[in-house]
Amino acid sequence: MKRLTVAIALALCAIMAATGVQGQPLLKTHVETGDLEGTADGPLAVYKAIPYAAPPVGDLRWRAPQPALPWEGVLKAETFGPWPPQPTRPGRTADMMSEDCLYLGIATPAHSTADRLPVMVWIHGGGFQTEHYGGDLWKHLAMRGVVIVSVEYRTGALGFMAHPELTKESADGHSGNYGLLDQLFALQWVQRNITSFGGDPANVTIFGESAGAISCSILCASPLAKGLFHRCISQSGGSFAPWRDQPRTLGMDASQKGAEQQGLAFQKHLKKKSLKQLRKMDAMSLCDGNVGFGGFWPCVDGYVICDDQYRLYERGEYNDVPVIVMTNSDEGALFTPGNIKAEDYQKQARSVFGSFADEALKVYPGNTDDEAWHGNSDAFRDMGFAWPSFAWVNLQSKTGKSAAYAAYLAQPSTRSFSGDPRRRGVAHADDILYLNGEFLMQPDKYPVEAAVAEIMQQYWVNFAKTGNPNGKGLPYWPTFDDTKPTTMQFANGASLIMRPNREQLDFVDRFYKAKREETERQRK
Repeated sequence: MKRLTVAIALALCAIMAATGVQGQPLLKTHVETGDLEGTADGPLAVYKAIPYAAPPVGDLRWRAPQPALPWEGVLKAETFGPWPPQPTRPGRTADMMSEDCLYLGIATPAHSTADRLPVMVWIHGGGFQTEHYGGDLWKHLAMRGVVIVSVEYRTGALGFMAHPELTKESADGHSGNYGLLDQLFALQWVQRNITSFGGDPANVTIFGESAGAISCSILCASPLAKGLFHRCISQSGGSFAPWRDQPRTLGMDASQKGAEQQGLAFQKHLKKKSLKQLRKMDAMSLCDGNVGFGGFWPCVDGYVICDDQYRLYERGEYNDVPVIVMTNSDEGALFTPGNIKAEDYQKQARSVFGSFADEALKVYPGNTDDEAWHGNSDAFRDMGFAWPSFAWVNLQSKTGKSAAYAAYLAQPSTRSFSGDPRRRGVAHADDILYLNGEFLMQPDKYPVEAAVAEIMQQYWVNFAKTGNPNGKGLPYWPTFDDTKPTTMQFANGASLIMRPNREQLDFVDRFYKAKREETERQRK
């Protein structure tokens, strides 16, 4: 195990030497709004809070992001910006949060603004309701020769509430997707400013997990994002569900009209008479857990999101860039209640699947409480993450020109974000542990996980540099072909397998096909 520790350390040193990152960190630079000073973190220069847009407060609440204001002197970007307003919990209190949250962080190994290193832009998850851009600057990836950018965006009601009054006041006739507009604004900022950190604006990879991966998927299909990035890595997420003119439900997205209905219901819930009154409310009173109203999500507004993304990909109407699309083997373990009962599970399945319920309960059985726990977990995995990911990589392999790679993380480990002992694989968000250095920093305790983390990080950085994950010393990874073993499974190393959970995913595919056709008939 000590040899593994030494090997990993030597590999990182070799990477740093090969990419020229052992020079002086780039601790001072200039962007369009002023001078900046970062801090040294080993071989990296780290800038923790750079304003990329004006604070979305006052009259700018529920409006498209506006340019950041210039500052005098040198801005020392030493401390992360605040969390966006969201439900509080232990360790995440209201005083840590602010509506003034549109900041980004950068970790760069460059020692000259002329280095032109590949850029990776991270979009965090959290169900479009929670989390923070400062959760990780992916320093282990940065030390392999890429510039990392981590972006904050508005979440919850402040980021995704649509409302008829907002639609009316918009010159483009849209409302709701403010958090996505923030992400687009940040990518535009990267195009204009990343050379100041030694990055190459012509080589930008977006990557994200969960809601961040869903965001990446949406950006890959949005005409507003064309040319802002050149590759994409999705970790547990994609936006390929059908939509209708009603508020969003499980497995069914909403149009702007449906999202506006939710906005009006939110206004009524808060006992307010107008948008003007909502704009005067304290931000936390719109987003904290005691509000008792949640579930805000991106909507099909005809502007950022133009249609059912499945149909867009069928027609080839998307930003055709190379992609890696990965899911975890037991995603649903993080979301399945520990006390779920077989009777309740079966009722829920019949409510969700309707005429498909009998088939669903064969594919995801739940005749006992324990069986119901696993059935719910697997159904959540496939409907929420695995099927959208399969739809994405499969459609792009048929209608796109750029490479599409499929991955499946199945490494057994005692370490997980899910504490349920019934977990049988890699839970949702566990992939973060392989990319943030947690396993690499503890190879004696997690030797196999550390080896898998090393492989994954090499693939990810190779892909960011060239659009192809393959490289010296790595198992060859072909592009996706559903008829061949082309999915790269990360478990005790890396090896190719056929698409996993095929029976379940084929069922979900049939279910969504019927739902898509049903919603399209309703819109005619």
